[in-house]
Amino acid sequence: MKRFWPWLRLLLAVGILVGLGLRLGTGAFLDGLRAIDAFSVAAALAIGFATTVLSAGRWVLIARRLGLSLTLRTAVSDYYRALLVNAVLPAGVLGDVHRAVNHGRESGDVGRGVRAVFFERFAGQFVLIGIGLVVLLTHPAPGLGLAPNGTTIALVLAGLVAAAAVGWQIRPVRKVLVNTLADGIRLLSFKTWPSVIGLSAATVAGYVAMFVVAARAAGSDATITQLAPVVVLALLIMAIPVNIGGFGPREAFLAVAFGAAGLGAQQGFTTGIVYGVLALIAALPGAVVLFTSRRRVAKTEQVEVVAERLGQPREQELALAR
Repeated sequence: MKRFWPWLRLLLAVGILVGLGLRLGTGAFLDGLRAIDAFSVAAALAIGFATTVLSAGRWVLIARRLGLSLTLRTAVSDYYRALLVNAVLPAGVLGDVHRAVNHGRESGDVGRGVRAVFFERFAGQFVLIGIGLVVLLTHPAPGLGLAPNGTTIALVLAGLVAAAAVGWQIRPVRKVLVNTLADGIRLLSFKTWPSVIGLSAATVAGYVAMFVVAARAAGSDATITQLAPVVVLALLIMAIPVNIGGFGPREAFLAVAFGAAGLGAQQGFTTGIVYGVLALIAALPGAVVLFTSRRRVAKTEQVEVVAERLGQPREQELALAR
């Protein structure tokens, strides 16, 4: 099952997109591609830069609090690379995995490097959920009946507690939980979490702005009040690991949500397509990071080979002298 799960997720995402295409027609997809203009591209790059710097700053704060060295410049570079990998590969998290392991190796503590990225991503999702609850309580998604209630929240918390209780019975998992809990307690410092929450909230604002740009490019004249609950829910649904570079459940939800709100299912689908393309454009600077990092590694290897060759005659002379 572990071997086939990545392919199953890919097939599910393809099935969702094909189903939407058959239901709404391929015109909605083509409209999304045609709707992208110079302004939306420039806006995507600007918003993407802002959200990447904010997210990288959040990572720096958490990593340093956990005792790992990390500069903002390195964090921004690695974050851009992770965003690009996440956008082009099916799982949507492989970039973050590489970012975590690579930083852990460079810092000499892979486990803590992975936990730093875990807490960085968790902080973003936690703040997003908090903002989502506030938005849905004050402005419920029209026609969807998705305003949260106490029962739903209690069930989610009970599920998390049950999962932790089961994991505690497994020794390797228990060790991971203990280390994660210990590092989590270290992050509860008043010097850390207010800044992390602030950076996360600003990042969410950037994602919402990107969605508004996508909706306007797709031809939607919906107000911010109408879009806010739908956008927040779409951001949460994007965390579902069944997508192709983010495409899949997001477009399905937007089609349903826009249709329920009287904004048009086809326009919701088109908005999702535009957002996905703009998000990919915003991650394109990661290609520069990948190219420069590969060149740097190649030069390092070349220098090492040359150094070895220069040292060979001397080593041979020493061997003969013996």
